[in-house]
Amino acid sequence: MQMHVGGQWVDKSEKIEVLNPFSGSVIDTIPRASQQDIETALKTAERGAEIMAKMTGYERYEIIHKVSEIMTERMEELAQTITSEEGKILAEATMEASRAAEIIALSAEEAKRLSGEVVPLEGGPGVKGKFGFTIRVPCGIVVGISPFNFPLHLVCHKIGPALASGNAIILKPATDTPLSALKLVELFLEAGTPPEAIQCITGAGSEIGDALCSDNRVRKITFTGSREVGEHICHTAGLKRVTMELGSNSPLIIMPDADLEKVAKAAAASGYSNAGQVCISTQRILAHQKIYGDFLDAFKEQVEDISTGNPIEASTKMGPMIRENDAIRVNQWVEEAVNEGAELITGGGRDG
Repeated sequence: MQMHVGGQWVDKSEKIEVLNPFSGSVIDTIPRASQQDIETALKTAERGAEIMAKMTGYERYEIIHKVSEIMTERMEELAQTITSEEGKILAEATMEASRAAEIIALSAEEAKRLSGEVVPLEGGPGVKGKFGFTIRVPCGIVVGISPFNFPLHLVCHKIGPALASGNAIILKPATDTPLSALKLVELFLEAGTPPEAIQCITGAGSEIGDALCSDNRVRKITFTGSREVGEHICHTAGLKRVTMELGSNSPLIIMPDADLEKVAKAAAASGYSNAGQVCISTQRILAHQKIYGDFLDAFKEQVEDISTGNPIEASTKMGPMIRENDAIRVNQWVEEAVNEGAELITGGGRDG
């Protein structure tokens, strides 16, 4: 696929391959953006911000709501794209596509309601017949940087609110999973979004991210990803609005009066959804000593019921991790834990 920069679709001689995580096959290529492409994107976004700021809230609503309708019509196509580039099972991809359409529909509605606030000032002595007010105005250029694990849903978290509030957005999707974002940009353009107002630039984050985040023309950065990268962006950004949605280390605490069958199902669903590649997944379990053994038995049964394989097949309950290096890293953690005294209850091997 091509990237959308400067108000048009752009190809480059230097490409990056997009791989299917299950088969390792090349499903598409994307351009590797240059520094000149970044400058073009920023200059174009300046014009796009002016266009969006002049639109009424209702005009923005009409465009964004149209996108949500198109997404709903093409749900199956979007889900197939998510599965092919990210590796999550088709059922999870379909759920993601559905939630993404909801985010865009909600953003459209908010476009009609973004206004100001009036505050009476008569609470102070000697003040009569006066009030204060605020007016919401667009930031200008927004940079959205999204991760691989929800390549459509988390992109919608960035594009929807940015355009609804009258900004231009430059999107930098994850290099492993750029296709869902590029397809979404196609839908926004189809729905009537000004081409200058929405751009999707592809390439390595280390080459693109700093140049975008440090530029003073950018007035807002929205990032979802790791704590390390988020901290780096905050140091790089300077004086601009920054929203960070970073990782976690989520514990599940099980008390002795818990319904163990219910908890075991929930823990398996949360811990192994998208091969565990979810920032709010169950990452460690603290079970009361009284029910520890019974929970392990119930949990083991649930985990062993998770069939792995090709995520496009309906019988598969868990697909591959995004990269083989990540699978190797997780396998090393398992081996390290066993070497330090942990008991391996089930699984523990790696295949690709």
